[in-house]
Amino acid sequence: MVEEFKYLGKALTSQSSIQEEIKSRLKSGKACYDSVQNLLSSSLLFKHIKIKIYRSIILSVVLCGCETWSLILREERKLRVFENMVLRRIFGPRRDEVTGEWRRLHNEELNDLYSSPNIVRVIKS
Repeated sequence: MVEEFKYLGKALTSQSSIQEEIKSRLKSGKACYDSVQNLLSSSLLFKHIKIKIYRSIILSVVLCGCETWSLILREERKLRVFENMVLRRIFGPRRDEVTGEWRRLHNEELNDLYSSPNIVRVIKS
């Protein structure tokens, strides 16, 4: 008996677990991210082009079949962590005004810089 298989890009299991489907979609999204991360960190591309790459390539891979998902807070957090990882690569580090040292962007700063709805809001809509 087969425990799990993919059909039309969706992971089907005997339990039909949404958690496993989201985990599989995030794994595919991470593979897609790994293939374009050099573009996302390039200084030759404008930020709006990098965001279009994220939304058209990476986000579409992660959100394939999301219409059937019923999210709980743990899955929402995993999706937001993934999105923040990609956005940090796009927007890069910032220099702290006080110390002058480079630092990662905080989540609130990412929300301000990324004007589109976050990944959880897109799924819920």
